[in-house]
Amino acid sequence: MSTKKFTTEVVKEFINPAECLQQMMTAYTDYLIIAEQEQTKRREIDAWEKETITKINAQRDLLMAYLDRSFDERAENFHSLFAVVDNAIASGNNEQLALALNSITEIAKSSPFKDLVNLASVRAALNDPDHEWTF
Repeated sequence: MSTKKFTTEVVKEFINPAECLQQMMTAYTDYLIIAEQEQTKRREIDAWEKETITKINAQRDLLMAYLDRSFDERAENFHSLFAVVDNAIASGNNEQLALALNSITEIAKSSPFKDLVNLASVRAALNDPDHEWTF
């Protein structure tokens, strides 16, 4: 093997420093672009998370308000009907006693959760100050 041929082969194996620097700069630029894209995605995910949590909290508040109102009203109805039962027993009015006990049974059989199937109607009812709650 001649010296000239060996030198040419060795030179081909060496990396061009300018090309190496260019590849490093390209890789670094690509890294910066990808890092910015990922930061943007993280910000979008954070915004989505905050929005979703806000919606969940609003729905929870709506549900809790509905349950507070429905159970309060049910409790008032039961207190009123049991007062009627007490008066019917005290006065010996069996017809009134039977009607009050029937009403208590009907209210107890119905569930305040059945109306939660349609949360939109619950939200509208809660926002309506003139809405009459029936159970």
